[in-house]
Amino acid sequence: MARWIGYSHDGRAGFGRLDGEEIAVHEGDLFDAPRPTGTVLALGEVVLDLPCRPSKVIALWNNFSAMAEKQGLTPPVAPLFLLKPANTYRPSGAEIAVPDCAGRILFEGELGIVIGKRSRDLTPDQAAAHIFGYTCVNDVTALEILKADPSFAQWTRSKGLDGFGPFGPAIATGLDPETLSVKVRVNGRERQTYPLSDMIFRPHEIVAMISRGMTLEPGDVIACGTSNGSGPIPKGATVEVEIEGIGILSNRFS
Repeated sequence: MARWIGYSHDGRAGFGRLDGEEIAVHEGDLFDAPRPTGTVLALGEVVLDLPCRPSKVIALWNNFSAMAEKQGLTPPVAPLFLLKPANTYRPSGAEIAVPDCAGRILFEGELGIVIGKRSRDLTPDQAAAHIFGYTCVNDVTALEILKADPSFAQWTRSKGLDGFGPFGPAIATGLDPETLSVKVRVNGRERQTYPLSDMIFRPHEIVAMISRGMTLEPGDVIACGTSNGSGPIPKGATVEVEIEGIGILSNRFS
């Protein structure tokens, strides 16, 4: 297993492999044989940045059996999803200024799949080799915007405001998501926890189905959806999304 992070150090952006509290700096392309430079930085010397730069973040809805049962939803025959634009991306540690128009906002702690190879029209068996690793995602939602117009659910606007798609702190390779769980804390108090084994569509199935007619690029992130327990983010609160082996995505919402 390896954990990869992006960072800023002395005004310069970089990436590297995280080992405890040290970063082995690499160069080249994270998704195509990155090369170690021999430089090692202390984690405390850098500012965390995004671990990758997606061309798109795809966010799933209704992908957990427990939530579907509780809300009376029919399990979908294919992934239901929306796209989150680049203005939503924020790294762990970034403070997120909530727009005045947002109203009540919700956290949704999720597993993020990070694509490692250009992907189109894959089978599930092929898709597994196109997954580079996994990250933590907070798919933030402005609930009042989502439901403002009864004729049209505003999924993109409600989930596409500035800072509403933080992910990180790292991309972890070599994980088996089936053995892991997602935990979310608000101001240190656990508010959401659920097992990833409850997913309706598994990661390789998700990648295969979404790749039908939609090209996935290296660095693209697919947020696998959330389960029961999503809840409000009070003004000034710090939200932490934790998945074992990846780390803790932490952001303050002001």
